[in-house]
Amino acid sequence: MQPYVTRRATLSTRLPAGVVIVPNTTEIIRNADTTYPFRYDSSFYYLTGFNEPDAIFVQINQAGSMQNILFCRPKDLEREIWDGHRHGPEEASKLFGFDAAYSIEELDNKMIELLQNQPRIHTPFGHNAAWDSRVSSWVNGVRAKVRSGVTAPNEIHDVRGTIAEMRLFKDEFELVHLRKAGLINSVAHTRAMRFARPGQMEYEVEAEILHDYYRQGSRFPAYSSIVAAGANATCLHYGENNKRLQDGDLILIDAGCEIEGYASDITRTFPVNGKYSGPQKDVYEITLAAQYAALDACRVGQSWNAPHEAAVRVLTQGMLDLGLLQGSLDEAIESLSYKQFYMHNTGHWMGLDVHDAGAYKIQGEWRKLEAGMVMTVEPGFYIRPAPNVPKHFENIGVRIEDDVLITPNGMENLTASCPKTVAEIEAVMAR
Repeated sequence: MQPYVTRRATLSTRLPAGVVIVPNTTEIIRNADTTYPFRYDSSFYYLTGFNEPDAIFVQINQAGSMQNILFCRPKDLEREIWDGHRHGPEEASKLFGFDAAYSIEELDNKMIELLQNQPRIHTPFGHNAAWDSRVSSWVNGVRAKVRSGVTAPNEIHDVRGTIAEMRLFKDEFELVHLRKAGLINSVAHTRAMRFARPGQMEYEVEAEILHDYYRQGSRFPAYSSIVAAGANATCLHYGENNKRLQDGDLILIDAGCEIEGYASDITRTFPVNGKYSGPQKDVYEITLAAQYAALDACRVGQSWNAPHEAAVRVLTQGMLDLGLLQGSLDEAIESLSYKQFYMHNTGHWMGLDVHDAGAYKIQGEWRKLEAGMVMTVEPGFYIRPAPNVPKHFENIGVRIEDDVLITPNGMENLTASCPKTVAEIEAVMAR
């Protein structure tokens, strides 16, 4: 539990005196009396390591002292027969390094007690109306006691920004899981390349990926998989995955697994029949060159947007070379005409959430990349039918995505083992 204990101590040094309150998620009904698989709140888990629903983390910070408290479900042997083991407050306090733990059933009364004579509250305020209302009810509960001489908090701060800034920089404990997730995902994408062939359904290929996640110990995908063949690859968030693969199609797969909550996020685009056509290869090679340019810009001191700007220049020049755009490179970039074929950014932070916490700008300026940040690099090239598009380029969609750790001396590609060049992909599919 040491990483979690350390994070709680770090949090206490980054906030003025007061009470931190971070809730976990609850189980969500899917239909009737069945629930979706439970997934903890990432910031709650980051600070606690505790993965049961209906729990609350509380930290009391006062003049150099810190107390960490957990509220969780009570022991209930009857419910454990049906739903599995519960830690309960006593066991949770010992195993997870808390100074105290209480039943969640005591939360309302206990919070009115803990908030007395505290100057402020730090909580995810504004995230959820029901949560905001509950926090307000505790403050009002304290105010009702003012005649006894207590004072109520008169400030409520949104703690999400502070926790997000901590989560942006990965410690060694986190990097172990991120590297493992990257390796598992690389193997699964390679399996999909070997499996895919004309006549299959997109969801059959998806099933191979999910099978390999489970086989390697990843119980859950990090997000819903995109398995998009042919024209579907030009839809950025395509998710139906129910088209039959045709000979001559490209198939774009954007899929990621999760290990101990930490995500991997890979996109590969390959030919269903194992061989890129001439136009497909042209578009693919331009996208790959754009990704290499973006990866080269992933270095300490570069701005967050530098990889995107590098990718845009290569992609736009490629669009000009293929006759999809007219004019000069600078004109095409300045006019944003390239956005007809490339309309998204080149990456995002990654960690406990696949689109992880962390600010991209500071005081209105793109922030500088620093060691310990983990990000994706994912340029794309999407050609929908249009008057300026030659027939042989229609419905070609390509995206290439890897996960990158910024290091003191450059970057580490966490998904480098996944085949990416035309030669590598065609060789894998030939086997």
